[in-house]
Amino acid sequence: MVSKERLNAFIEPYYIDKDIMHNMWHIELVRRQMKKIVNLGKYKIDEEILDLALAFHGFIYKDEEKIRSFLLENDVNNADIEKIVKVAWESQRPEQPETLEGKILHDAHVLEGGKTYTIVKTLITGSVRGQSLEETLLFMKNRVLGTNKCYLPETIILCDEMNEFTENFYNELVMGISE
Repeated sequence: MVSKERLNAFIEPYYIDKDIMHNMWHIELVRRQMKKIVNLGKYKIDEEILDLALAFHGFIYKDEEKIRSFLLENDVNNADIEKIVKVAWESQRPEQPETLEGKILHDAHVLEGGKTYTIVKTLITGSVRGQSLEETLLFMKNRVLGTNKCYLPETIILCDEMNEFTENFYNELVMGISE
């Protein structure tokens, strides 16, 4: 469909100025998680659609028209463009994905890096944004705890484990620093 070189040349500027938890490495971590999910579920999917949706998920909400133009310029047919855009949108939180590829990308995005990663990502992102630990913990309490949801049978269990681990970690940390 689209060469890796052309794709990377198009998407890298969108990820270069994002924080360190949402850059090109983030794309790779989500890609690895997608592969695990596909293997666990033995899913038959269109890998190119999924890879392109992954590449665009971090800025679909900002530049959908540029993405569509890029795909057209690279001879992607209209039906595939529609599916790529739909799957990229379905990966967003709190969207409820409908397509199999959307569920895979969404769940891989939620489970990126494993069950400890939500904590690491929240703490690092808060720090990079200049938040105090207290501000980051308040964000975590209000916007992270209990909000992660997955949709595939293989990922629901993993998500539940991650949510439980995150809540236990949060509670222990809050108790430890408030004593």
